[in-house]
Amino acid sequence: MAGTYPVEPGAVADPAPEWVWYTSYGSNTHLGRLARYVKGGRLPGTGAVYPGCRDRRMPSRSVPVELSGALYFATDSPVWGGGRAFYDPDAEGRVYARAHLVSAAQFADIAAQEMHRPPGEDLDLGPVLTAGTATLGSGRYETLVYAGQMDGVPVLTFTAPWGMDEVTPVPPSRAYVRVIASGLVEAGAWDADTVAAYVASSRGAAGHWSHEAVLALITERSDHPA
Repeated sequence: MAGTYPVEPGAVADPAPEWVWYTSYGSNTHLGRLARYVKGGRLPGTGAVYPGCRDRRMPSRSVPVELSGALYFATDSPVWGGGRAFYDPDAEGRVYARAHLVSAAQFADIAAQEMHRPPGEDLDLGPVLTAGTATLGSGRYETLVYAGQMDGVPVLTFTAPWGMDEVTPVPPSRAYVRVIASGLVEAGAWDADTVAAYVASSRGAAGHWSHEAVLALITERSDHPA
């Protein structure tokens, strides 16, 4: 197995970078799922249809990384059913994630679609790159997080404005668990057993999804993996 890529602390020189590492810890760890946000189209197995990014090129690189913090599941997903994945950067632990090298405009368009808004408006990344976090609104994925940099390119993600202890955990659905776990295995740094243990121990999944059940989903064949 390949190792994870190191995320280095420290500021980046450019407050308006052309490229960013969009770092997914949820369903966009799976490239097939991410393609719906980038290229547009309907997500198989659901009624969700996405307009796509202005720039429809897939990431030039996608690499496995680990972030400090914790993965948890809460609220209710209209696409997947069950709890959504969120990232608490202030919690204890490590988060398995996949960093996709995209343009800053693509990052803005992906973030807009996560909030069920039309893409097309760039984000001012200066505040998050300076402060480490920037809250754009009260929505579930409207808080930007700067996690560090790789090769001078900022590592960015988005999450909810609340912490994991401020919201009721909600178990994720079968389809959602499958796409997240499969995407992490696809990243190449962790084997199926390690990913299954990680997902099953996450808040919201723990007590509802066993290690063995998650592992079975990873190895299960499907015509619609994402």
